[in-house]
Amino acid sequence: MAPILDVTSEAQLDCILTSLDDDKAEEIVQIDLRGKSAMCDYMVICSGRSSRQVSSIAEKLAERLKQKFGVSSKIEGKETGDWVLIDTGDVVVHVFRPEVRDFYQLEKMWLPTRAAATADS
Repeated sequence: MAPILDVTSEAQLDCILTSLDDDKAEEIVQIDLRGKSAMCDYMVICSGRSSRQVSSIAEKLAERLKQKFGVSSKIEGKETGDWVLIDTGDVVVHVFRPEVRDFYQLEKMWLPTRAAATADS
């Protein structure tokens, strides 16, 4: 499949959120980084219940993005399944086991203070 050249970061984000929901990812948080970071437009953070689920969520997400948009994602950490990073270029997705997510607390680093407090609830 040829890449869709004009795929927007919003279209990727929508596909990502749907995929995560379909695969029963938990505590999905999306962070709008447009104008705040040159790294990407959006960051998505979620959890899986086990290393196996974390790896599976990441693998299926990368497959769906490839099928729908022709986007080849870079994936790091799939072998261990504690923290898998999926980088589409415009959207970076972090899939954690809950304990690892609690340890790194990426939401606190990227969300405004008020939103981070709400994400903790």
